[in-house]
Amino acid sequence: MRFSPREVVDLVAAWLALGVAFTFFLDRRLAFGLLSGSVAPLQAADTLVVSMLTVGIGFLLHELAHKVVAVRFGQLAEFRADYGMLALAIGAGLAGFLFAAPGAVYHGGRPVTSRQVGLIALAGPATNVLLAGLFVPLLAVGPLVGVGQLGVTINLILAGFNMIPFGPLDGRKVLSWNSLVFALSFVVCAGLALFSLVFVGTGF
Repeated sequence: MRFSPREVVDLVAAWLALGVAFTFFLDRRLAFGLLSGSVAPLQAADTLVVSMLTVGIGFLLHELAHKVVAVRFGQLAEFRADYGMLALAIGAGLAGFLFAAPGAVYHGGRPVTSRQVGLIALAGPATNVLLAGLFVPLLAVGPLVGVGQLGVTINLILAGFNMIPFGPLDGRKVLSWNSLVFALSFVVCAGLALFSLVFVGTGF
């Protein structure tokens, strides 16, 4: 797996920007304290680290999963950050709502079948479900319960949202390939996302 210098820069920029955006979203008082100068940047470090290790990694590994499968099918694939959308995500965090479209993996080269396109798309939500499972044990570790809750919930929301069969979202590509696979995947991802919102929460 190879990464061009530009791709590395885009990945790091997206990871940092998402961490900042969700730090602002998770703690509004902290956000405005930083802007007003009443809160020192180091006081935001804990929330920033948690955001980058849960939200940031969830988004980026989702995109890298697309790349891994695309390359497996002989495609040339690279992540490109959308800097306008990253700035918008930070602004949205300050305004108190969730919005993040950090960029996408673009792939091309040799021809691919509809099945391969569908599997490339499905790799993202599937990765988020697996990541959520990795955070589950933290729900039983007292000091890390909040990290576990955010890691589980944000990854399952990402999986469920991306399986919506609309526009550039993964669900549309999976549906175009196989309606049965789409139906099963959508029910699992959307059901888990709803469960996490109701019974797990974000911990913040």
